[in-house]
Amino acid sequence: MPRVVGVMIPDEKSIEYSLPYIYGIGLSLSRKILADAKIDPKKKAKDLTQEELGKLKEVIEKNYRVEGELKREIIGNIKRLKDIGTWRGSRHSKGLPVRGQTTRINSRTVRGNVRKTAGSGRKAPPSPK
Repeated sequence: MPRVVGVMIPDEKSIEYSLPYIYGIGLSLSRKILADAKIDPKKKAKDLTQEELGKLKEVIEKNYRVEGELKREIIGNIKRLKDIGTWRGSRHSKGLPVRGQTTRINSRTVRGNVRKTAGSGRKAPPSPK
């Protein structure tokens, strides 16, 4: 498995679909990076030469924030929102949806699939003795 920017990417996939395993790189950015590095997107990750891996690493490190640096930036932005007391910051700290979604029914994604409603009302049958 080749290692790019500290992340092991899968061997058997084409490099176009292997790069999104890096945090901060999606499919469209992967295609743009490969065009900048002049690497064939259909080439398998295991078939890359050391020069191609070096070019890939250079393009990513020079032009884009990925992995730890990007995560630190996002955490810093959220911390700044909390410190200045914005509405979005308070929603982040409470673990509620931040971007105006309704919370009356559908906010399970951000709350971690918490189900606070009662079940069907049926009790478990008593075990036979």
